[in-house]
Amino acid sequence: MREELLGMLEERYGERVRERWYSDPFHVLVACILSQRTREENTEKASRALLSVAPTPERLSSLPLPRIRRLIRGVGLAGQKARNLKRTARLLLERYGGRVPETREALMELPGVGPKTADVVLCYGLGKPAVPVDTHVNRISKRLGLVREGAGLEEVRETLQRLFPVEKWHLLNRGMVLFGREICLPRHPRCGQCPLRGCPSRVRK
Repeated sequence: MREELLGMLEERYGERVRERWYSDPFHVLVACILSQRTREENTEKASRALLSVAPTPERLSSLPLPRIRRLIRGVGLAGQKARNLKRTARLLLERYGGRVPETREALMELPGVGPKTADVVLCYGLGKPAVPVDTHVNRISKRLGLVREGAGLEEVRETLQRLFPVEKWHLLNRGMVLFGREICLPRHPRCGQCPLRGCPSRVRK
């Protein structure tokens, strides 16, 4: 299944995955903090609003909390996230000279940053090998039998990083996200369109 999965992801998504896939790490960090428990379209709107005013840790740390809350009001837990963002900006200035740290451990010491956010920043902000486990990666890994059904997110990440070579981690992550949005849906997966013939969860009609 591992070889079949990688082959399918490469054939179906390889060109899209190989496009420039990492961005300003501070912008990725802000967007990830905003995205928690929030719909994608609301995250994008809030990220644009905030980063248009405060594109750097210096600018963000100087914004009053009420203004940050107003800029991100469309996301869930806006008050808590505003406090975390301001504190994070200050810590980046105090500890790292305004730069985003490049280790998982240091990232997870920032307010509002958990394992998934840290991995997303490493992968998509810093271009470093990591396997962020979002809902798509978690669901597909279990449907394909790569990870046991009861595994937590950290176990899923560790298992995938052990099963697949490091040079394939980005293809695996980005490809599974795209596959989960298009074919392996949370409800009513489009098994009839799925090219993975060895999938143990495949629904045959």
